[in-house]
Amino acid sequence: MKKANLNKTDVLAIERTRLANERTFLAYFRSSIVFLSSGFAIIKINALKEITDIGYFLLVIAPLLFLIGLIRFFYVRKKVRKYFYVSEEGE
Repeated sequence: MKKANLNKTDVLAIERTRLANERTFLAYFRSSIVFLSSGFAIIKINALKEITDIGYFLLVIAPLLFLIGLIRFFYVRKKVRKYFYVSEEGE
């Protein structure tokens, strides 16, 4: 694959998109860690026995949130690479 002939503005826009994608994935990751730790804390603290169901709910949501972020990260990365690179057949 060859790189597409892009002007400087387009290259910078693609780089910004790539960095925004990474930043978004890190936000999903950070949120899943917060949900996971909050779920464990709610379950372990005896004073919060009446809301342990919320703790278990957070423990279920945390890996799902991480998985959604991971899938979205790879999807956007694939799309950025698709438009940034042009196959040699097209030239």
